[in-house]
Amino acid sequence: MPEADVVPDAVIAVLAYPGMQSLDLVGPFEVFAAANTVLDASGRSGRRYRPVAAACGGPVEVTSESGLTLRATATLDELGEIDTVIVPGGDGVTDVVSDPEMIRSLGEAGGRARRRATVCSGAFLGAAAGWFPPGTRVTTHWARSRQLARAHPELVVDPDPIYIRNDTTWSSAGVTAGIDLALALVEEDHGGEVAQTIARWFVVFLRRPGGQSQFAAPVWNRPAERPPVRAVVELIHTDPAARLDAATLARHAGVSERHLLRLFADELGTSPARYVEQMRLEVARRLLETEETGLAAVARHCGFGTDETLRRVFRRRLGVTPEQYRHRFHAAAS
Repeated sequence: MPEADVVPDAVIAVLAYPGMQSLDLVGPFEVFAAANTVLDASGRSGRRYRPVAAACGGPVEVTSESGLTLRATATLDELGEIDTVIVPGGDGVTDVVSDPEMIRSLGEAGGRARRRATVCSGAFLGAAAGWFPPGTRVTTHWARSRQLARAHPELVVDPDPIYIRNDTTWSSAGVTAGIDLALALVEEDHGGEVAQTIARWFVVFLRRPGGQSQFAAPVWNRPAERPPVRAVVELIHTDPAARLDAATLARHAGVSERHLLRLFADELGTSPARYVEQMRLEVARRLLETEETGLAAVARHCGFGTDETLRRVFRRRLGVTPEQYRHRFHAAAS
């Protein structure tokens, strides 16, 4: 009898380039490698993966933005059939995006791949390579979202989700979000049980939903420079639960409400009301992470007033309820 045809492994090409964020490459790489172990151990059928660190132009050693050196063992051009091509982010995207040959190679690889995915600021490279048609909704690390929107006004940049899927093209937030993305890709190929097993090994949550907010983003707002804005920000941080309506904030800043609104938009890219809500949300998050306090008490302490208001804000801003957030992130000793 003729031997059964051997199904080739699915090539997962992860772009390696100088100045990349190493975890954006290593995280997804390890997820796909772990998937093979899970599939083999369970005796499941299905195509295995061959993750490859691939460069544009030749097998080379590349140094990540943190100083870690990795070796690319292949080039995108020589890989031939590619199942999935993944582009990490990192400070090095600035050089890559201005290199026509690298963008050409990335565009061609994406064109012959079954799927394409970007992690963090890798979205800049995916956009330059033509992966996202005009009007496509994409995400990136929250700190790079404005820059991406300016560079590619034809795209709809959403800084909030963990990852977004557009048919066969995905984009994700930064760093650990690349692991969430890779788990979602494995789940698409082999089902939730395989992805769940990998997640348990990695000690991560499997189904951190793609639409869930990038929780840490609001902590890193840049400091205000103009005295009226700085004064209001300091007031909000001093007592987020105080009365912080528009009239009160404007009086404290010594300007009109309309002028304060313009100053906040110029400096912080948000409104005073949204900033107040965000700071109250930060207080609520920390209480839920560290205390056993009831939701009604949390709501009063952080300025939301009622637990129902707290729930509405959590669902709208984070995509989860306060109860779900506490279940995932509570750090109290058992």
